[in-house]
Amino acid sequence: MVRFGIVGSGWRVRFFLRAAQALRWQLEVAGLAARRPQRAANLAAAYGVPLYRSPTELIAAQKPDFVVTSVSWPANPSIVGQLVEKGLPVLSETPPAGTVAEMHALWALQEQGARIQVAEQYWRQPHHAARLAFAHSGRLGCVSQAQVSAAHGYHGISLMRRFLGIGAAPVTVSARRFSSPIIKGPGRSGPPDSEHIAESTQLIANFDFGDRLGVLDFTSDQYFSWIRGQRLLVRGERGEIIDDRAVYLEDFRTPIEVTFTRHSAGPGGNLEGNYLKGIQAGEKWWYRNPTIPAELSDDEIAVADILLRMAAYVSGGPDAYSLAEACQDRYLDILAAEAADSGLPVRSQPQPWSEAVPAADGS
Repeated sequence: MVRFGIVGSGWRVRFFLRAAQALRWQLEVAGLAARRPQRAANLAAAYGVPLYRSPTELIAAQKPDFVVTSVSWPANPSIVGQLVEKGLPVLSETPPAGTVAEMHALWALQEQGARIQVAEQYWRQPHHAARLAFAHSGRLGCVSQAQVSAAHGYHGISLMRRFLGIGAAPVTVSARRFSSPIIKGPGRSGPPDSEHIAESTQLIANFDFGDRLGVLDFTSDQYFSWIRGQRLLVRGERGEIIDDRAVYLEDFRTPIEVTFTRHSAGPGGNLEGNYLKGIQAGEKWWYRNPTIPAELSDDEIAVADILLRMAAYVSGGPDAYSLAEACQDRYLDILAAEAADSGLPVRSQPQPWSEAVPAADGS
């Protein structure tokens, strides 16, 4: 059993609370600290967790194994700093900081011994995790291109880097924005009350690494929209993945085509429960759900996965998702915005964390 605290009371806090509730035999929320007492009180009551007025009170009363920070961008670096000063490992919500200067300051804390990880969960969503494992199995050969339309900014860049198997290599970024009308769909508060036209803003960014190309293409509607879906293309010299289908060469005359198939308990009268078991393509399962038998959505599974990885990290295990990787994701996100604003290509520069960013893969 690992006990962790949470600082914050926003929309994303519920994901951590639901994940811990579903994995209550492994994870326990020691307490919630927030500056908005009424909203925080409602959350604490709904999930049966103690409520505190500050991180200091939470730490003193509960002594958690680590603390999740899920607060606003401007507030996060300061909260992280306060927690690491008290010797607590921190799992920071994304991004860890909004500006390059703030990321430099956080990285300085890391170099002084702070244990900071980041709750970047998209690469642990089951469909992405399965395709990442397949892409890095050798079946596609050396991956040279990844076009990702599945998440915004630093989230999408994290996926792009991992499909390309690239760390903090120099890159030239070009980008543009495009706006178009769309019938407004659901959002965080639920389905729309009536039909009306909204503006959909799309960012298309190209990341030219020389021998590899990444493309980020995302609109502001895709997370909830019923009519704007996710898309993925990953290419290597021996094959490619297009969404839920892959084709590769067994030898130069023998193409093999496979489909990524989800296996779940519950359908068709099955009595095992109601949860995702894993994902198969061809003869192999490329993903097995680490949260069985919890009943969770794909994104909740990914959040729970990161929490379990953080639990392993504080016990001496590998990174859950390193601060270096998260800073690089946000840095490239900033460059894409600069390129879109100026209409001109932008070249990356070495950053203090560059050498610590691993050549990412699907593991």
